[in-house]
Amino acid sequence: MQEFSNTSLRTGSRLRRLVFPLLMASALTACDKPEAASASNKPAADTPHSGGTLLVAIDTDPNCLDPQQVGNNNSLNIGRQLTDSLTDQDPQTGKIVPWLATQWQVSDDNRSFSFTLRDGVTFSDGTPFNSQSVKDNLEAIVAMGARSSLASTYLKGLSSIETPDAKHVVIKFVQPNAQFLQATSTMSLGFFANSTVKATVDARCQGNLVGTGPFVLKTFVHNQKVDITRRQGYQWPSSLAQHRGDSYLDGIEYRVVPESGVRFGSLVSGQLDLNAGVTPQDEPLILAKKLPIIARTNPGLVYSLFPNQSMPLMADESVRKALNLAIDRAALQPILSRYQAPASSVLAKTTPLYQDLGSQLKYDPQAAENLLNKDGWVKGADGVRVKGGQRLRFTLTYWQSAPFIELVQQQLRKVGIDIQLDKAPIGQVIARQSSGSQEVEFYNLTRSDPDVLRTVFDAGPGGRNVNKRAANQIDSALQQSSQTLDNDKRQQLVSDAAKGLIADGDAIPLVELATVIATGNNVHGFRYDASSRFQLYDTWLSPKS
Repeated sequence: MQEFSNTSLRTGSRLRRLVFPLLMASALTACDKPEAASASNKPAADTPHSGGTLLVAIDTDPNCLDPQQVGNNNSLNIGRQLTDSLTDQDPQTGKIVPWLATQWQVSDDNRSFSFTLRDGVTFSDGTPFNSQSVKDNLEAIVAMGARSSLASTYLKGLSSIETPDAKHVVIKFVQPNAQFLQATSTMSLGFFANSTVKATVDARCQGNLVGTGPFVLKTFVHNQKVDITRRQGYQWPSSLAQHRGDSYLDGIEYRVVPESGVRFGSLVSGQLDLNAGVTPQDEPLILAKKLPIIARTNPGLVYSLFPNQSMPLMADESVRKALNLAIDRAALQPILSRYQAPASSVLAKTTPLYQDLGSQLKYDPQAAENLLNKDGWVKGADGVRVKGGQRLRFTLTYWQSAPFIELVQQQLRKVGIDIQLDKAPIGQVIARQSSGSQEVEFYNLTRSDPDVLRTVFDAGPGGRNVNKRAANQIDSALQQSSQTLDNDKRQQLVSDAAKGLIADGDAIPLVELATVIATGNNVHGFRYDASSRFQLYDTWLSPKS
């Protein structure tokens, strides 16, 4: 039995403070990017103090605020402020540390996880957080099924949840679950009061969220704003936090501002405190204004194309392999953020057990053309290939700010593959993805554990199976990697799965995602968690100069 505990939750000066090094614009080149750190030229901060409302600009509508359901980066950054998790993960070391659980025991076979819960924790409606709360939330996640497509995979194989008393909960699985402890640090397994658990999934998306976190939801108006306010009496932050007690901020106001120029101008003029949607073209302008940029590469699945193999076009293995060969990833770098990098695997470099698979992602347009020619795809008069009367054309619907996808479109067109780009509101994109009717999907998925591959690609019973493909040896590797206790064996299984996904054309990796924000010099104490989500509990404001 492995046992973990933290007898003294660290506070005040005993806690690590994140210090962001000064990065001058001239030092930032495509070959010399900060890996998982930041740029900041703010002066040394004074002693933290309470008060003020943080004004944040986001680039898209959050769509759904419930972190137990699927959400975009904006919604998850908001949801993280409303709920807490059993554990936290140190973004520097990857170590799992206490939060709502003060200690835990993991059985030798990784099938049973016993947690001791913190005293005095309550939801914002005053009801107590206890072992029954853990049981109710986790069982509700399983019941949500596809509506909780991330969290439900973390609980795959759940056999029972025991509550011997209010402070202790035992979570058991039918098979070893090597990824579960890390999953307890994610907001996807955060906790909400019984009133939220019993609400409909749609009501939860729209803001029926009563959590344990340091902030409470005040207002949510689609495509306009989200306002959250300080929760009075909050006393149970993560052991990574820099203080105890209420949040420093009175509240946080998020405003949906789609135009990058407006976000930039508002930050420079002091009308905003934080721009959560910094574009690559704005980065040198922000640095020239001597405003801090704070960036971190998101761990997990990189931005990729995912062919739907239930559709005739993408059932053709030659087409899938040609997609990979025809993309010049190095040529994407000039239009990326200086904090981003082209993909070198299906996993980002900040993901545990990442392995460089760049040799499988080499640009070879002639090989792509040879594959398509051999398979009977002939270029027509307009340059688009045709086979049996079917044009080699598909529509890619997406919502993200991803200008590099336009260059990918041009590169594929050179070998006779025609992508029609359709940028649409996030709600429409999610609906189309859920219908299973898209020939190719495009997104990334952030998680600081390689089990993110199983979450997306598992073609076994109950798996998400983004490719709609038949199960094969890749799924066996994914399942074993989520169960094994041997780290070396897990590394090999993850590598085998990643190699197979690229080789079969199940994933066409493009670009790593980096979360890049800019703040005013009046903003202090901002930090990212291990999944590159915002932690604003320690954030505070000094007077604007």
